[in-house]
Amino acid sequence: MSVITSKWDASEYLGTPEDIVAYLNAAIEENDPALLQAALGDVAKAQGMDQIARAAGVGRESLYKSLRADAAPS
Repeated sequence: MSVITSKWDASEYLGTPEDIVAYLNAAIEENDPALLQAALGDVAKAQGMDQIARAAGVGRESLYKSLRADAAPS
């Protein structure tokens, strides 16, 4: 018997401000900067990366690079 898996994208489940707060709080509780960085990326993706980049005054590509899972948290 084989197991079938599919990619899961947290950003698809962050539809309300309450969902986002709970998700970020859970990431913060883990005390892992890389996990928090990935969670922030999921939230930015859920909210619209272009919109977040404009509000932050940075380029969309810069934001993607900063928040991707394999970027060095700082």
